Amino acid sequence: MQKVQIFDTTLRDGEQVPGCQLNTVEKIEIAKALESLGVDIIEAGFPISSPCDFQSVIEISKVVKKPVICALTRAVKGDIDAAVASLQFAKKKRIHTGIGASDIHIKYKFKSTRKDILQRGIEAVKYAKKFVEDIEFYAEDAGRADLEFLSQMIEAVINAGATVVNIPDTTGYNLPHVYGAKIKYLKEHVSNIHKAIISVHCHNDLGLATANAMAGIENGARQVEATVNGIGERAGNTSLEEVVMIMRTHKLAYDTHINTKKIYPTSRLVSKLMNMPVQPNKAIVGKNAFAHSSGIHQDGILKQRENYEIIDPYEKFLELADSKKHINDEDLHMLMGKTLIVQKKLQIELIEVVCGFPLKPMATVKMRIDGVEHKAVANGNGPVDASYKAVNQVITQAGILKTLPILQEFLIQALTKGSDDVSKVNVQLEYKDTIYYGFGSDTDIVVASVWAYVDGINKIIS
Repeated sequence: MQKVQIFDTTLRDGEQVPGCQLNTVEKIEIAKALESLGVDIIEAGFPISSPCDFQSVIEISKVVKKPVICALTRAVKGDIDAAVASLQFAKKKRIHTGIGASDIHIKYKFKSTRKDILQRGIEAVKYAKKFVEDIEFYAEDAGRADLEFLSQMIEAVINAGATVVNIPDTTGYNLPHVYGAKIKYLKEHVSNIHKAIISVHCHNDLGLATANAMAGIENGARQVEATVNGIGERAGNTSLEEVVMIMRTHKLAYDTHINTKKIYPTSRLVSKLMNMPVQPNKAIVGKNAFAHSSGIHQDGILKQRENYEIIDPYEKFLELADSKKHINDEDLHMLMGKTLIVQKKLQIELIEVVCGFPLKPMATVKMRIDGVEHKAVANGNGPVDASYKAVNQVITQAGILKTLPILQEFLIQALTKGSDDVSKVNVQLEYKDTIYYGFGSDTDIVVASVWAYVDGINKIIS
């Protein structure tokens, strides 16, 4: 069984969708989910493009250890310098640099010549190689490039030190048999191609991204660049879940290391954080992908509940059902998240807040730490501030931390719609020059905020 590496570019190419930009905390949450999913490479950003992208690559590099962390650059020294700096904390790092390969790009985008473009590509790889061993080169618009020149370019950059060569169908123009033949041509005509991995990066302008990616793999590519839910600029990119499940379902001679059980939750996370709904009929992860309207399941449940219901409703579910009209998948995920939180060292037993006009907000927090109950009451500028001060009193009294963490960032996100909405809170805490992230969710924003804060503290002391 030959391995096909999954290069995930959700946080770079996927984030180029207008209106779907992420902050650093959200990018870290997705990056950790991708690590758990089993992707091999995470393209964390384009560091030179903005201070936020630069910082995101740094922070992702600190918390994600298993996948290679990749930073995109143009064939420009300043870009490469920024990428090197952003990857300083990465355990495994890669620089992804490149330049246009098609005559259209060479003439109209770069206003240059093939000879000059070739030299710039070589110099970029050589310069990046001074700092990072793993170098990927992209031949932009390779889908429309002259095959002889493309072969010359790929051979030259491999000689310069490229370990991966990316053959993008940048405009989504190619037909599968054409794109597959292009990969085959490179395998047969580039003399040193055995020294590098061929990567396929396909766009979906004509709805052929997944088909083209599979054609590339069938002809020798062993890395596929994809995004969760197929998101990306214009019509999107190759869908990660589609290429993975095609290989797995057909039991081909090649496969990935993706944990397919985690595809759906990762899909939902990306959809929520990027505020980009998944179309109902989307393959693999769409709401209707496995839906049907037959009465077989209903008939089975009426005859014997255990035919389809294998667990009894648990207590927290019933409590939530009392507070909401409708229970959905996101609510169940929220409940499971709470279960994980309360298993930590600090366990919340009571959160009680009094606020309103003209009252001064006051919070009472009761927590159990190593089996010992602690309680504190505090006032604050608002209900969340009062609650956090009460938590701080508890951890100070219990001697858990020598100094209190600094709240650097506080974000609230709505998961569903309506007045009984479930809210998710992300916090960023700084403690002894290290950043920790906490997450919490509840129908009560204040309660969700305390869950998130305590989750962050639990990570500090773990």
